[in-house]
Amino acid sequence: MYHVLLATEDEPAPLVETVTDLPADPEEVEVTVLNVFEQFEVRDEGEAVSSEAIYDEDDVPESVTAAVDALEAAGVTARVRHEHGDPATVILETAAELDVDAIAIHGRKRSPVGKALFGSVTQAVLLDAEQPVFVATGDDD
Repeated sequence: MYHVLLATEDEPAPLVETVTDLPADPEEVEVTVLNVFEQFEVRDEGEAVSSEAIYDEDDVPESVTAAVDALEAAGVTARVRHEHGDPATVILETAAELDVDAIAIHGRKRSPVGKALFGSVTQAVLLDAEQPVFVATGDDD
């Protein structure tokens, strides 16, 4: 069994296509679709709102459901995992915990300045993953 961690937050089609294009029988591929609700805290005039207060582990985005539906339609076993925290850290920790064979992640085009200022989840995963990482991009990237 080949286990892939598919980390998605929005449009899952390029990632699903990457996984279903693997040179393996779909019945031999297992996918954990991971969505990370990014940790944050906002302060305004003494009041604070944190992501912890609004995170609901059962409230997964439609993109996650769409990914699972598309994978299962292709004959791939898929399950969902919805976590809270720093996306890159959660992706890497989940990959290690599940002992996956590969990570599939969506890449976005960013300028070098944008990467330096805002960081990049994809870049962090590429640099620190102990597994192969598939980076999928959409037609608009």
